[in-house]
Amino acid sequence: MVSGLESIQLGTVILIVVAGLAAGWVDAVVGGGGLIQLPAMLLVPGISPVQALATNKMGSIFGTTTSAVTYYGRVRPDLRTALPMAVIAMAGSYGGAVLAANLPASVFKPIIVAALVAVALFTAFRPSVGELTKLRHEGHRHYVVACLIGAVIGFYDGLIGPGTGSFLIIALVSAMGYAFLEASAKAKIVNMATNAGALLFFVPHGAVLWGLGLVLGMANMAGGYLGARTAVKQGNKFIRIVFLAVVGALIVKLGSDIWQDSLA
Repeated sequence: MVSGLESIQLGTVILIVVAGLAAGWVDAVVGGGGLIQLPAMLLVPGISPVQALATNKMGSIFGTTTSAVTYYGRVRPDLRTALPMAVIAMAGSYGGAVLAANLPASVFKPIIVAALVAVALFTAFRPSVGELTKLRHEGHRHYVVACLIGAVIGFYDGLIGPGTGSFLIIALVSAMGYAFLEASAKAKIVNMATNAGALLFFVPHGAVLWGLGLVLGMANMAGGYLGARTAVKQGNKFIRIVFLAVVGALIVKLGSDIWQDSLA
């Protein structure tokens, strides 16, 4: 069983750095960086699935924090919605992490694939969605919907992870009426909290590989900074296109996992 960097070959470390950089960029733009990063982590010899998930969260929190700060400086998302949503999402993520240690993720994958297909179809056939912010709810109801989204997606992030940012963005766009850029900025704040919530469980249980996690975090931070700047510069149309590409890749990846599980 690996405990850090000392037992990992240089080629594997380079792969992790490249995956972390790419994942940070994708995650900052539309979420879904775990699609790249988590499979790369599972290639580390001797690593357990829980260690891979925990160390992935360790790396991801660097990237989500960096992109959240970058977005905030350039987009100024409304924190009155983002912060309560983030707190609830953190609690949900902790609960998901507890379940992840005791229940196979394969139980939930078919449901997630169905949801992703629905999201992709909705986004593809509604090209005007996410172009402008047109809030669907006002007052108390607005915050209730935001917190419900945070709780559900936070739980998913602690349990499985990949695609969390994408789910957050489409929920903020479709259920709440935000434009893609504003939704991306808020999603990063919430995603930062979900990573922290999962780590609150994983760190005391010794599941994080610290050396590998810090290397992954530095790469993810660089990718997150570049991705957030790209998204702000290119705007809603660019985010929508990348979003559809990432959701499509998630559908293929999780669908393949389900197929492999059925053959096992």
